[in-house]
Amino acid sequence: MQRFLDLGVLAGEGLWSRLIETFLSVHIAKTSTVSVAIDRTGWGHYNLLMVSLIWRKRAIPVAWIRLDKLGSTNHDEQTTVLSNALSYLADYTVVVLGDREFCSVDLARWLGEQNAYFCLRLKASTLIQTTDDSWCSLSALGLTPGTQVFFNQVSVTKTKGFGEGRVVGKWKRRYRGFAPDEPWFILTNLNSLDEAIKSYQKRFSIEQMFRDWKSGGYCLESCRLEGKRFMTMVLLVAIAYLCATTQGQRLKHKALQHYIARPESIQGTHKRHSAFHIGLAAHRWIPFWFSCQQHVQTLMMLNRNKIADYLRGLKAIDAVLATL
Repeated sequence: MQRFLDLGVLAGEGLWSRLIETFLSVHIAKTSTVSVAIDRTGWGHYNLLMVSLIWRKRAIPVAWIRLDKLGSTNHDEQTTVLSNALSYLADYTVVVLGDREFCSVDLARWLGEQNAYFCLRLKASTLIQTTDDSWCSLSALGLTPGTQVFFNQVSVTKTKGFGEGRVVGKWKRRYRGFAPDEPWFILTNLNSLDEAIKSYQKRFSIEQMFRDWKSGGYCLESCRLEGKRFMTMVLLVAIAYLCATTQGQRLKHKALQHYIARPESIQGTHKRHSAFHIGLAAHRWIPFWFSCQQHVQTLMMLNRNKIADYLRGLKAIDAVLATL
């Protein structure tokens, strides 16, 4: 593995470019609207900035860079990785989603120049100028759980006034005794509050992707590689994640997931695992079956009333093999 990582056969962006372009052509119709989330994840001395495409409640990595520092990103780093991602999405209407680290009005202005829509979460301390020419912080708007507000064409921040955007505020209502600790304030150029909130909610898919890459699947946190080796490993994980997620979607579409993974809840009637988990588990399930097939057949002779279920399981195995 160490020699493979040093070979450089996966160096550059040519391989990934072809893979992501193929994925887009197969799964997403041209001229449609797509959402991409920008976020950063770090562990140890690693700091990775990534832009991912939101697809069926999962995030597909599109472009990424490793930062040579710890902590937050700056405008140049954000626009560099976004420019790379937007180059793949020239045929689509793009909505860029970012949390409070990416609440810069400079970034919002840059995205507008790229003809992209955006939903960037603002800090509660951000100042806005309303129609009566008075400045107030977002935290002073007095939102409470279950309330919302929409400002059209307001200036954001005194030092770098941004007057072409809209500010959306919403505090989700209390549900079963639970309410979020604070409201969302979003800088956007979308036309309505509901559209902005619905779009921003998709951003959390990239956090689920980071979990899958680390403790939830590939254990990237255990990586000790450096330099070119590390970036090669990130590319390998991205390829594996893309394959597992698309594979899981095909298996769920054929209603085969309950053969591969147990439900998360005993009381639940539906299998709640993600497409990534189903795709990853399928590659473990098939080898296990072939290694214990003879023992299962012996047990079936002792419990013949389960033969009908056993035969359905065999058909499921054939269907899973056909998709691998």
